[in-house]
Amino acid sequence: MIDKTAIIHPSAQIADDAIIGPYVVIGENVKIGSGTRVISNAHIEYAEIGKNCTISPFATIGSEPQDLGYKGEPTKVVIGDETIIKENVTVHRGAACGDYTTRIGNKCLLMVGSHVAHNCVLADQVILANLVTLGGHVHVGFGAFVGGMSVFHQNIRIGDMAIISGFSASRQDILPYSKGEGRPPVPRGINVIAMKRRGVPLEVRTATNEAFKLLISEEYNTSQAIEKIKAEIPMNEYIEKMIDFIHTSKRGVLLKSHKTGHECLADE
Repeated sequence: MIDKTAIIHPSAQIADDAIIGPYVVIGENVKIGSGTRVISNAHIEYAEIGKNCTISPFATIGSEPQDLGYKGEPTKVVIGDETIIKENVTVHRGAACGDYTTRIGNKCLLMVGSHVAHNCVLADQVILANLVTLGGHVHVGFGAFVGGMSVFHQNIRIGDMAIISGFSASRQDILPYSKGEGRPPVPRGINVIAMKRRGVPLEVRTATNEAFKLLISEEYNTSQAIEKIKAEIPMNEYIEKMIDFIHTSKRGVLLKSHKTGHECLADE
């Protein structure tokens, strides 16, 4: 159903059962999948939106990137299935680099006023709370949760299942499975709740937590901590992913601060 007040560009491809509400503007090169609702007053251009998504009032998807080098090249936004975009969210299309695309995965939730800049990549089940701001080329891993009013420098990575408290900011990568708080959000523990919800066994969580404690320990530098982990702790896919994440970082991984202390699994 398309409301009679909506403005639809002739090039738009809209599934027959999609719902386009009052005063929506759908511009060039838009595809909207089956069951998706665009409620009202949203603006969408240069975007492919999957099935059963919800686009809330005054969201803007696919507008030009805030990149002075952008000269109108044919770039786009791609959004997966069952993603919810709340009021006043902005998702900019890619700049003319990489694959020219800003990507948001399946079952994501972008809360009110959050901003996803050009060429960002959000994996599945990412949650951005109100007013989160991601600079260009930020990668956010599977199941990560970013607290409200947080700000992240371009080109950083937020690891899988990381949880970051509100009003945080970082210029460095955020370790997978970690719980971070502050400015910058120094890791204080592993995200036990997220790992439990996804069926990670206790023995795997325990080993991952022991590896995490070594990585943030003041007794060892990062290389020493990784060697100690390999020598003393049974490896699993989560530990391997943390180590690989550190080795592949271009901006450095936030691990330590002047404060000490961490949370563990003692209360499970």
